Amino acid sequence: MGDTKERILLTALRLFAQDGYEAVSVSDIAGALGMTKGALYKHYRNKRDIFESIVARMERRDAEQANANGVPAGTLTEMEDAYRRAEIEKIAAFGKAMFRYWTEDDFASQFRKMLTLEQFRSAEMGALYQQYLASGPLGYLTDLFAALELPEPRRAAAGFYAPMFLLYSVSDASEDKAAVRALADDLLDRAREQLSMGEKTL
Repeated sequence: MGDTKERILLTALRLFAQDGYEAVSVSDIAGALGMTKGALYKHYRNKRDIFESIVARMERRDAEQANANGVPAGTLTEMEDAYRRAEIEKIAAFGKAMFRYWTEDDFASQFRKMLTLEQFRSAEMGALYQQYLASGPLGYLTDLFAALELPEPRRAAAGFYAPMFLLYSVSDASEDKAAVRALADDLLDRAREQLSMGEKTL
């Protein structure tokens, strides 16, 4: 049963990323899996249930990515001490890991594409897009750099994150994804050097 539930989730996400959440029906998902709607309903109540399961998984994986890379998984309010102890090297390594995650991990990449496609079609999707891909990462980095007492933390955060954000789309269209990944790594290394210089001048 677990494998079937997983296949439904992955197939639905792929269809949502390809055609948009609103355009995909439960019949479409069941058809892509070669099963009846009745069989699908044994695992998920409806399309909304599938979507909420996708979002719940992304929330868990988001925290796992932060924990695996030694950076705070919560907010500044929740984890002020952890923010103050954050290290520039680990933040830069986290940036590299997240670039790979959002472009190479199939689940995360499809989720990103779904939100990119749907962000202007519903307020909920737009809010999720901001949370995961735009104002959320920018705000998180701003809080990290502010906690480290770096000068102009929001500007530093934008300088750090903007190349990643741009290169997500470049990677999607590129036949040489390794070259795009190498460019992202190089830009993040440069950002790390600049941030380290700012830290030393305090």
